[in-house]
Amino acid sequence: MAGSRASFPPAPAPAPDMPAAAPGRRVGVLLPLPLAGAYDYRVPEGLGLQPGDYVEVPLGPRRVAGVVWSEGEGLLDLARLRPVARRFELPPMAAVTRRFVDWVAGYTLSPAGQVLRMAISVPAALETPRPAIGCRPTGHGAPAGFKMTAARRAVLEQAAAEPLRGAADLAAAAGCGAAVVRGLLDAGLLEPVPLAAAPEAAQPDCHRAGPLLSADQDAAGRALCDGLAANKYEAVLLDGVTGSGKTEVYFEAIAACLAAGRQVLVLLPEIALSAQWLGRFARRFGAPPALWHSELTPGQRKHTWRDVATGAVRIVVGARSALFLPFADLGLIIVDEEHEPAFKQEEGVIYQARDMAVARAWLGGIPIVLVSATPSLETLVNVESGRYRRLHLPARHGGASLPEIQVVDLRLHKPEPRRWLAPPLRQALVETLAAGEQAMIFLNRRGYAPLTLCRSCGFRLQCPNCSAWLVEHRQFSRLQCHHCGHAMPLPEVCPHCEKGDSFAACGPGVERIAEEVAELFPQARTAVMASDTLAGPHAIDEMIRRIADHELDLLIGTQVMAKGHHFPLLTLVGVVDADLGLGGGDLRAAERTYQLLHQVSGRAGRADRPGRVMLQSCMPEHPVIQALAAGDRDAFLFAEAEERRDGQLPPFGRLAALVVSGEDMEEVDSVARRIGRQAPRSAEIEVLGPAPAPLALLRGRHRRRLLVKAPRSVVLQPLIKKWLAGVAIPASVRVQVDIDPYSFL
Repeated sequence: MAGSRASFPPAPAPAPDMPAAAPGRRVGVLLPLPLAGAYDYRVPEGLGLQPGDYVEVPLGPRRVAGVVWSEGEGLLDLARLRPVARRFELPPMAAVTRRFVDWVAGYTLSPAGQVLRMAISVPAALETPRPAIGCRPTGHGAPAGFKMTAARRAVLEQAAAEPLRGAADLAAAAGCGAAVVRGLLDAGLLEPVPLAAAPEAAQPDCHRAGPLLSADQDAAGRALCDGLAANKYEAVLLDGVTGSGKTEVYFEAIAACLAAGRQVLVLLPEIALSAQWLGRFARRFGAPPALWHSELTPGQRKHTWRDVATGAVRIVVGARSALFLPFADLGLIIVDEEHEPAFKQEEGVIYQARDMAVARAWLGGIPIVLVSATPSLETLVNVESGRYRRLHLPARHGGASLPEIQVVDLRLHKPEPRRWLAPPLRQALVETLAAGEQAMIFLNRRGYAPLTLCRSCGFRLQCPNCSAWLVEHRQFSRLQCHHCGHAMPLPEVCPHCEKGDSFAACGPGVERIAEEVAELFPQARTAVMASDTLAGPHAIDEMIRRIADHELDLLIGTQVMAKGHHFPLLTLVGVVDADLGLGGGDLRAAERTYQLLHQVSGRAGRADRPGRVMLQSCMPEHPVIQALAAGDRDAFLFAEAEERRDGQLPPFGRLAALVVSGEDMEEVDSVARRIGRQAPRSAEIEVLGPAPAPLALLRGRHRRRLLVKAPRSVVLQPLIKKWLAGVAIPASVRVQVDIDPYSFL
């Protein structure tokens, strides 16, 4: 497991920085394609190049952007090499970023070009922005034969108004296409006029005074700032109970880094966490940070990427992909909610962003702060071994108390037939709403019901592309697969027995809980908060505003609402199925369930009103439920660590998964068996499989999995690389290597 310098495998040796390449020399250019290394190109006359320069080069019949990576290898005569076409007007990619790309490629066994693609994720940003051009009427008459349509008149009317607009904005205002504007320009009825540059956005002010900190917060903030002043690599765990004010503490470190003139990266696991965080940041620093996530428009991504590369952006807050932005001078990394599974990238280059962030800090010689109320076992083991420093905030800020946690044994307090809320939780909801307070009901299951089956023959509606049941979403009148997105209406008759109106919903999702709540509390103002009911960050922001302004009494939702939010009037949290997630073969099932339920519980009683949490469980004796009820996190994690240590499982051993997939099941089986037969033979290495993955069919591809298990002393990457190099794998079959797997589906 990554997460400390001592546990990192040897990085691939980076090419030494070369001198500026003079004309007549060759350079190695790494392209953002799934290629293992750089391609040689000739430096043309009049173009001096240096390492990290962004260039455009010919590749077959097209031109591709890439980065000057190294000296050329000299395998071809210089005269036979194609020349670099041009250099983009940008500062070179920093040497530490290039080393990071090579390091990630070596660690994840991915082609270096595929990793570079994440660092050049917005090719359009390489181009120098063109001056903004507006359009204004010339006052000339229409040329002979030019027909003045209603659309053209509307454009001219809009163009005559102030202020000047660009062609696209002008067309949008007039309700027509851009071709209408171009026609008026060609006819001489409009003329292009340079627009004044937009005013620069306000920069965060690191000198603004922050809120009054508690003694514990102040001590932790000073410790982080002292670490920054040392100007070297250090990993720090900021460990504090929910509501202890961890964010305000690391804001102190952000202010110190900005005051030193360096850039800051804050990683958040989900966009949903950003709304209240951004408000707090703006209040603290007087301006928002730059954002980086998948919901940005192409224009926003282009400007942010370029401003990060030039150093114009001082602080970026983003999802895991922000780690690969080309920072000009990164001085601090913060990983908030470091335990979150959302930091694991499962497609393409498979990596754990928290661990790669630690590697990036180590390579750059800068501090990194990992923040959590429920740290991962990997991080805690690194603390115990002395690799990380720990700063602890043991109490909630402002005198608020931790909520009382009560376990509702569903074997003793059974809900009514076709109901899911047990009598004690229902009574607690009555009391909370009567007191004018807010409540939250949590169930980490989207939709109306997780399974739909025929009452007559038992046929279950399954996704045609995946080994998964279709989930009913009654709100949208459809069945949907949560793995591939396949959707269909509920059939009128059973495809198996042809019986009509025979389908029954089995089990609850949040929509079904919302239906029950509406029947029990018809006067309560309720809402469902789940990833498929909130269309993007703006919808999430609006939902959070409505809760904060007490426009809602009762919220029903999934893990989207489980963490990062502060609602002073929310005093009751009810968990419908606290046992959900404890089953299956995932080695982190207990840890993840504890973390999620602890975070959910932390939403209650965060201000001056005491909070309570009710966990409905059929297994109240389970260690996770017992630890939550007792508030004894450390005892649970100690027991979990001992169990992992006995089994030599991460973080006390190493794991790697090899997933073989393809559209032809027999071919996939054949390749998987071939890989299994050539598995390395060693007393230290154990290879399990091949066997069908739990999701044996995913998005139309059949999947087989092999699991490699080894002691921590074994570096798996070179072993796996040599192993796979000796196996012939057809182009129709893909083998994905997942070092340190988190998902076992």
